[in-house]
Amino acid sequence: MGQLQTEVAPADVGLDPERLQRIEDHFAKYVADGRLPGWLVLIARHGKIGYLRTHGLRDVEAGLPVESDTIFRIYSMSKPVTSVAAMMLYEQGLLQLTDPVADHIPEFAQPRVYVNGPAEAPQTRPATEPVRIWHLLTHTAGLTYGFHRIHPVDQMYRERGFEAGYPEGTDLAGACAAWAELPLLFDPGRSWNYSVATDVLGRVVEVISGRTLDEFFRENIFEPLDMRDTGFAVDESELERLAALYSADRNGLAVRNTRLNRVSSHRPRVLSGGGGLVSSARDYHRFTQMLLGGGALEGTRLLGSRTVGFMTRNHLPRGADLADIAMGAFSETSNAGKGFGLGFSVNESPQAAKVLASQGQYAWGGMASTAFWVDPAEELTVLFLTQLMPSSAHPIRTQLQPLVYQALVD
Repeated sequence: MGQLQTEVAPADVGLDPERLQRIEDHFAKYVADGRLPGWLVLIARHGKIGYLRTHGLRDVEAGLPVESDTIFRIYSMSKPVTSVAAMMLYEQGLLQLTDPVADHIPEFAQPRVYVNGPAEAPQTRPATEPVRIWHLLTHTAGLTYGFHRIHPVDQMYRERGFEAGYPEGTDLAGACAAWAELPLLFDPGRSWNYSVATDVLGRVVEVISGRTLDEFFRENIFEPLDMRDTGFAVDESELERLAALYSADRNGLAVRNTRLNRVSSHRPRVLSGGGGLVSSARDYHRFTQMLLGGGALEGTRLLGSRTVGFMTRNHLPRGADLADIAMGAFSETSNAGKGFGLGFSVNESPQAAKVLASQGQYAWGGMASTAFWVDPAEELTVLFLTQLMPSSAHPIRTQLQPLVYQALVD
């Protein structure tokens, strides 16, 4: 679909070329010693790409390089796309953030909360309030992921076939019905747990719009933004552009993931708004530019600017940050100062987070170590694409952030 290119000299947008070199020097070592197969970094400022580098291989075994048009599995970077879709319906008056999810998915009508006991015989009680749309957007619904392996309910998800995939023959409606039968980890709105909530939100989009999620995305987001490479499958003619998937071994080295490496050229049964998309740097750059533009790009408007501003504020209960309210790994002190909006993490306090950034920066990443952020104060967007699982294998994101900001010198 054409090679992506830089659009301005770095200095023209306040980026020091010599300091930018530190990014490539640093992450080239990841490839040289085998920790990453390859990567792409894109930095745009004031709406123009001032830095674009690729390094290493998209397929080590085949000897194919990462190129600017390489297609990547973006996993949870699908979540902001689904959140935008839901907020488009909100702007049309077709849903309210306070709507019970059961208004659209009846199986959620009587949620129960885990109290104690093993996964085989849990004790539960009725939830104190319904699961609502805003709970899905903020991951405060009490849902979970089977791969967390922290809570007995996580085990219950795995036993139902929800770990790194879905049970054979299940579609999105069936997955949501199965999750609704399982207990919540906590009363909706009481805590934060990264979960299948955005998949459920995708099903809400389907029910309200009367369109399948891939159709809604294509007609309302991808085609309007000219996102040509993004979808739930890769066209057979484009499969060679797809980066192979790798996992970190016990020594932190990238080893080809044979189990999850297959991506079909056919539409999957489960259209996962939480993690099912593939995309390219060109496409996701256009998505982030739309966000930075307050919901509009090149004359095409998806959302109102006030809506984007509302989505990118901290919506956690009582103004908490993730370190205070999250369960599992997200409760670590590294998430101090970081809140969560409607589909994005939000940096409320760079000082508390102990990271070089701007207040109000919003971001998210994917399971294969991809990441992006948008910084309205600096008119900056950054995209890092690679294919290594899990995203916690190396401190890529925390290292990238200061490397980018130290290069801003205007």
